[in-house]
Amino acid sequence: MDLHGLDDIALLWRVAHGHDDALAELYDRYGRLVFSVAYHALGDYAVAEEATQDVFLRVWTRADQYDPTRAQVRTWLVSIARHRAIDLLRRQGSRPEHSSIAWADLGPEDEPATGDDTTAALGDLHLAQRRVQAAVAELPESQREALALAYFGGYTQREIAERLGEPLGTVKTRIHLAMQKLRRALVDIG
Repeated sequence: MDLHGLDDIALLWRVAHGHDDALAELYDRYGRLVFSVAYHALGDYAVAEEATQDVFLRVWTRADQYDPTRAQVRTWLVSIARHRAIDLLRRQGSRPEHSSIAWADLGPEDEPATGDDTTAALGDLHLAQRRVQAAVAELPESQREALALAYFGGYTQREIAERLGEPLGTVKTRIHLAMQKLRRALVDIG
């Protein structure tokens, strides 16, 4: 069966029913994205690879828990990756500001290798990365800072409020507004 034409939800359905070829297709589609999220948060190539494997193992064992009414498959995978990276950081007792790198510093050599890389796919990935960077750069500094602490720093909203000396409600609003702006700016990526 040719899985390239299936949408992400159909692939997840196949994964939930034990089709490892569907998991391989999901990895081909999103392995780089998951790795990039993990690598940015962790700042360590080997640990990011481990986190990426953990994410796809979780997809294999819990694909039936995916709820398409709550998030797109891409968003669900990024969320799993972010939470896995945060778990690893907490286990190490560290925060990523001591070891992580910026999105702008990621290059093609930092991406996991796959057997069938194409120039077009890499070009699309880098174009999407530049669009995300540009969209984030357009956010007000206060929203950008809160978002970075939440999604790449591994801090809870309460911890961010304490760190910034801001009310919890203000932090929640900043993160919510930033996510809305990014969603609108990036609606056609992927």
